[in-house]
Amino acid sequence: MPEIRLDHCVIAVSDWERSNAFYRDVVGAELIELEFGRYAYRLGQQQLNVHGPGSTPFPRARRPVEPGNSDLCFVWPGSPAEAVEHLERLGVAVEEGPVARTGARGPATSVYFRDPDGSLLEFMSYDAA
Repeated sequence: MPEIRLDHCVIAVSDWERSNAFYRDVVGAELIELEFGRYAYRLGQQQLNVHGPGSTPFPRARRPVEPGNSDLCFVWPGSPAEAVEHLERLGVAVEEGPVARTGARGPATSVYFRDPDGSLLEFMSYDAA
């Protein structure tokens, strides 16, 4: 079977301006402006498609994701201490961590925080695992 990889997943936000700034500044996403005032957040070769105010994309899940319902993990390119420093510098509270976890590439160390709507986000570092 050929290798299957994740291209994008969907999150929902309640405020475009606030969420765009957060995902750009905190997560490092490139903002992709789409038709009808919608956005997507591109991170390298992956993308978060975003459902937000005024958007009703079709097709969608039987029970569409709502703001604050996501749980996403991002690979952090540095040490866990650098992830904490990055979040603190931007005024984002660390909810938990650094803590030992296991990711797709094996042992790692994670730092947890929340986006403006309350979705749980994770920076996972394989550097110091």
